[in-house]
Formats: sequence, C-alpha cells, structure tokens
Amino acid sequence: MIEDSMSEKKAVSSLLNELDGSGSENEMNAIKELRKLGNQLPKMLLEKYREARKWQVRSSCVYHSIRYARSSAEAVQLGLEALSDKSHVVRYRACMLLAYSLEINALASLKKAEKSDSHVETLLDIKAAIDAIENENSNYFVDREHSGKMILRVN
Repeated sequence: MIEDSMSEKKAVSSLLNELDGSGSENEMNAIKELRKLGNQLPKMLLEKYREARKWQVRSSCVYHSIRYARSSAEAVQLGLEALSDKSHVVRYRACMLLAYSLEINALASLKKAEKSDSHVETLLDIKAAIDAIENENSNYFVDREHSGKMILRVN
C-alpha cells in the first residue's frame, strides 16, 4: 500500500514538473493526466506555484487552475497569491482566474492590488476583474466594453 502511494506521488510530481508554461505537447499531456485528480489538482498547483522559481511555471499553475476557480478554495487562493507575483504575465492570469471565480471575497484583495501596482496593463486587468465580479459576469474580463460579443472561454 505504501509503495503504491509513493509511486503515485512520484508520478504526480513528475507530471507537475512538465508544467513549464511552454504549451508543449508534453505539458498538455501532463495536464490531461493531472486533471484526472479532479478537485485535488488546485491544491497541488498551489503548492507547485509556491515553490516555482520561473515565471513560466507559475503562470502555468495559475492558468491550469482557472477551470477550478468556481469550485475550489485552493484555486482562488492561488489567484489571490499570484496577484502580487513579480511577473505581470502571472498577475494577468491571476486576474483572469479571480474574474472567472466571481468570488466576491476577492474584491478586497483586488482593490488593494489596484492601489499598490503601478504596471499599466496589470491595473487594467485588475479593474476588469473587479468589474467582472461586481457585475457577476466573468465575460467582462475579456469584454471590457460590455459589448456582449466576447466570451471568456475556460478549458
């Protein structure tokens, strides 16, 4: 039993190590396998995010957590932590995740980030996430003019 558990942990760890933000076939195959873990995956992605040194890996962790943002507290936690990431790409993904989550409790963190971040694009992303949550419409993250012609698609 213990050996099975250890080999399973090694297999999961190996798959998580394929998440490099490249969008490669290896990364896509790894995430396909990892998704079989269901709602356990966001917790693992949060842990991977916390230890990752490269922004591409952190971005991948956030990106692959978006689909779980409405059902997993760990996915939302990942989005909240990634709001203050060094990389603006990671912060963009964090805003997208939080917008998709429609989590009203994320508003305080987003508004705090809005006051402390000086990167122009990030500020626009934060405002869009706030708008999406306040209007209970995650599409507003991508449809910033509220045209009704753009949809936030989550894989």
